[in-house]
Amino acid sequence: MKRATAIYPGSFDPLTNGHLDIIERSSRLFDHVIAAILVNPQKDPLFTVDERRDLILASLGPSIENVEVDTFEGLLADYARQRSAKAIVRGIRAVSDYEYELQMALMNRRLQPEIETLFMLPAESYSFLSSRLVREIAEHGGAIRGLVPEPVERALLRRFA
Repeated sequence: MKRATAIYPGSFDPLTNGHLDIIERSSRLFDHVIAAILVNPQKDPLFTVDERRDLILASLGPSIENVEVDTFEGLLADYARQRSAKAIVRGIRAVSDYEYELQMALMNRRLQPEIETLFMLPAESYSFLSSRLVREIAEHGGAIRGLVPEPVERALLRRFA
């Protein structure tokens, strides 16, 4: 039997409970899930790639054994092909997300037709959540408990102390 691998790409800067929800649910659908951190030299991230990788791993816990954390640069479609992925998983919170993600999915299909894109809705309680909002709240001393996993909360509190 073939192993079905899915890529869940993102900047994860920082990882939110919405991201974690998608990772956990994807891990039940696929044999192997790669949470792939996009290395984008044009962005000024809050956390380094290594810090983000460590935070994802610390947040997953021991019960999720089929998730790998990796990094990639360049085209997602190329990375997915290199990793022999059958699917790309993307989270959709609102119609505005769908419009952007649809364009990306169609372009990825054009580049790598054998790789499918699956859209997943986050749990209702995370449908409003974004990394940008979490960073802004944390930077101004707002409460982020329940928005991010505990290791990420501690890292954000240290960063903005």
